Amino acid sequence: MKKRILSILCAVTLLCGVVLMAGREANAAEGKAIDGSYLTNQESSVGKAVLITRGAYLMEGDCSVSKAGRGRVYAYASTTANKDVDYVGVVVYVEKYNEETEGWGQIDCWTVEDTDTYYVSTSKTVLVERGYFYRVRADHIAGPEDGQKDFGVSATDGIKVD
Repeated sequence: MKKRILSILCAVTLLCGVVLMAGREANAAEGKAIDGSYLTNQESSVGKAVLITRGAYLMEGDCSVSKAGRGRVYAYASTTANKDVDYVGVVVYVEKYNEETEGWGQIDCWTVEDTDTYYVSTSKTVLVERGYFYRVRADHIAGPEDGQKDFGVSATDGIKVD
């Protein structure tokens, strides 16, 4: 009976050690911030626009990144104007974290724009290399066709694709 209790205590101690070590490793990766984005082990991340110029047109901008299976991320972005405007657009960048340069490098980019509306959105599944962090960054634009447009940027945190 004593051997059985001792075996159970050893197994519980070993399990606790494994859990604590895994937690430390995840927290070390999650603590690093690169160009405003934290490196995380989350399944997804959402970014809200910081408005660089705000006038009467741009209301908000959003972007998100999430894991979409093995070696894939799902990128989404949208721009919302305060009212119907001549031009609404969003430029979406999918970026990979480079440990050597400690910066983000672009791996995909596309633009969606429309006229005489208040909203545009886009999404895409992008094939990526496993073992790296990826984020989505977006530029949001709204305004008159020939006049001064409102502008904002959004970025997600970096998620690790295993």
